[in-house]
Amino acid sequence: MKNIAILTSGGDAPGMNACIRATTRYALAKGLKVFGVERGYTGLIEDQVRELNSRSVSDIIQRGGTILRTARCPEFETIEGQEKAVATLKKYKIDALVVIGGNGSLMGAKDLTTNFGINTVGIPGTIDNDLQYTDYTLGFDTAVNTCLSAINNLRDTMTSHDRISIVEVMGRKCGDIAMYTALCGGAENVIVPEVELNILDISKRLTENAAKGKNSDIIILAEGVCHAEELKIMLKGINPKLSIRCTTLGHIQRGGSPTMMDRQLAAKFAIRAVDLLIEGKSQRAVGIKDNEIIDYDIVEAVKMKRKFNNALYEQINILSL
Repeated sequence: MKNIAILTSGGDAPGMNACIRATTRYALAKGLKVFGVERGYTGLIEDQVRELNSRSVSDIIQRGGTILRTARCPEFETIEGQEKAVATLKKYKIDALVVIGGNGSLMGAKDLTTNFGINTVGIPGTIDNDLQYTDYTLGFDTAVNTCLSAINNLRDTMTSHDRISIVEVMGRKCGDIAMYTALCGGAENVIVPEVELNILDISKRLTENAAKGKNSDIIILAEGVCHAEELKIMLKGINPKLSIRCTTLGHIQRGGSPTMMDRQLAAKFAIRAVDLLIEGKSQRAVGIKDNEIIDYDIVEAVKMKRKFNNALYEQINILSL
C-alpha cells in the first residue's frame, strides 16, 4: 500500500480536524502518500481530491468543523455513484480510504469494500454517540461540554427570576447528550427518546421542587422526543402559572474547539485506522471500549442494537431530587 485518502462525511463533529491531522501525519511517518477528499462522498464522486502534507494539517488540532468540509450524498447510495467514486480513487492510485463520520458514512465505506474491493476503515465521528460498538464517538464529549456551558449560564438567570428552563439538545434518536448534560449539569429533569414521555410526572416534579424551596428548574430535552416549545405548551396546559423559558442550543453543539478527550480519541482512532490498513485489514470500524481502542467489522459494528443505559438514567433522577 502506497497511497491513502481521508474524507469526512455526514454531520461535522468537533475533533474531525484533529483526526485528519493525526491520520495524515501518522501515515506520512509510515511512508505513505496522503490525499484529502473534500465534501465527503460528493467530493469523491466529483473528483475534489488534493494531496496533503504535514503543513496541510498545521494549526487545525484546536479547530472545530472539518477543513475537508462535509456533505450528505444521496447519489453515493446508488451503484452508479459508487462507480464514479471508485474511478476517482483509481485516478489518483489510492489504495485505501479512511472515512470519518456516523453510521451512514461507515456503511458507505462498507459498500466500497463489498462492491469494489476498496480497502476502507471507518472512524466514528458524530456528536450523537449513537453507535453501540463504541463507548464514545468523536465529538460527543465536546458537544456535552458546550451544553454544560450553556446551562451554567441559564441557571444564573433562571434562579434570578424563579423560572423553569427547558433546554433542547441534539442527539437525534439517542438520548446520550441529554443524559450526560443532565448528570454533569445538575438538571432537575431529563427527557430522552428511550423513555416514554410522562408529562404528568414532570409537572408533579416541578410542583414538588417549588414546595421544597427550589427557585429554578432545568429540564434537559433530547430533540428526538419533541421540541422545547411543544413541551412548554404541554406543561402550561397542566399548570398555566408556570414561568417557563425555552432554549434550543442547535448547531452550536457541533462547533467549537474539541476537548482534551476528543483530541486524544482523534489521535488514537487515527493511528489504529492507519495501522489496520498497513496490516492489510479492511472494512473495519475503529472505536473505544472500556478505555481500550478496538475495531470491528463495519457491518457488525453498525448493526449492533443500541442498549439504553437505564442505570445512568435512574442515577440522574436520584441525584436531581
